[in-house]
Amino acid sequence: MNNCIFCKIIAKELAVDLVYESESVVAFKDIHPLAPVHILIIPKKHIATINDLTGNDFELVGKMMMAAKQIATDLAIAEKGYRLLFRVGEWGGQEVLHIHLHLIGGARMHEEIYPVSI
Repeated sequence: MNNCIFCKIIAKELAVDLVYESESVVAFKDIHPLAPVHILIIPKKHIATINDLTGNDFELVGKMMMAAKQIATDLAIAEKGYRLLFRVGEWGGQEVLHIHLHLIGGARMHEEIYPVSI
């Protein structure tokens, strides 16, 4: 996807503050953090939205979740807790059409910090 900012990050065309990388997943600090820890975890395979996942992507999504667990441990927020969030489509607040998992933590999560409104 030529215009996908996340694909450009994966291709190393754009610099980010990388915190994790595997053969199938990359994670980096969000440029507009909503909490002390705000990491975006993205698959290297371009998939626009969660609605575009197929049965073949089951393992990939699992790897994203396991990356989140590892990053939370590495950043010492796992014990106290953190929030994981996928946004899907326009009404779900998805701004980049490449699936990404938000890992948010480092402070007690209140709706004022990271609101989830209808």
